[in-house]
Amino acid sequence: MPNAGAATPIDSYFVCATPRTGSSLLLGLLESTGVAGRPQAYFREPDEPLWAERWGLPGTAGYDDYVRAALAEGRTGNGVFAAKLMWGTLDQVVAKLGTAHPELAGQDVPLLERAFGRTRFVYLRRDDVLAQAVSWLRAEQTGTWYVGGNGEIGGATTNEREPGYDADGIRALIEQIDEHNAAWEEWFASHGVRPYQVRYEDLDADLAGVTRRILGFLGLHLPEGHAIAARHRRQADDLNTAWIERYRLEST
Repeated sequence: MPNAGAATPIDSYFVCATPRTGSSLLLGLLESTGVAGRPQAYFREPDEPLWAERWGLPGTAGYDDYVRAALAEGRTGNGVFAAKLMWGTLDQVVAKLGTAHPELAGQDVPLLERAFGRTRFVYLRRDDVLAQAVSWLRAEQTGTWYVGGNGEIGGATTNEREPGYDADGIRALIEQIDEHNAAWEEWFASHGVRPYQVRYEDLDADLAGVTRRILGFLGLHLPEGHAIAARHRRQADDLNTAWIERYRLEST
């Protein structure tokens, strides 16, 4: 699927991904530009009550109220909103929007555009699925999903559990990653969406360059003299490498 160029201005965009593709890193880079929204995982269902509490929403607030609060939080001064969606979260968002707008129920893109305006999509994936699965397993075991950050809800506090090698766990996560990537690809194709595709490996090699190219896709321009800065630190270390090598050796 080719990357699409930005032909019209946007109101919002979503970073679509699976866990451990560098999505938190990319969100921080995009936010640092000052023109690409303040993207966070606002619509991860377990975290919605925490965001609602942070925003001071009353318990009687409906989903429209929640979306309006997310828009206010996630916009930069130029009016652009951004958020992250993992596979599974998307279904939950459109189901809730369908309840709020029953005349559009079942129409994913029109529902998103009713709530978020002119919307585009950035699709982030990782070529090295084994490395992704190893990183995912460690994050689940330790409770540490990122280091650094900029106002995320949860995911940065370790549970002090020592990570342990688990071949079955790695294998299951590889299968889940493949399933979720296939689901994203099918959703884009079936809804006529042409996302801008980003490889984690390219992002890791050229943080600023990839961020600038995403801005170009979105029709946005980095303010003159403004630096693109990472808000998160790399987590992979020698233990990741050792697990990857062991898994490959045992799988031959």
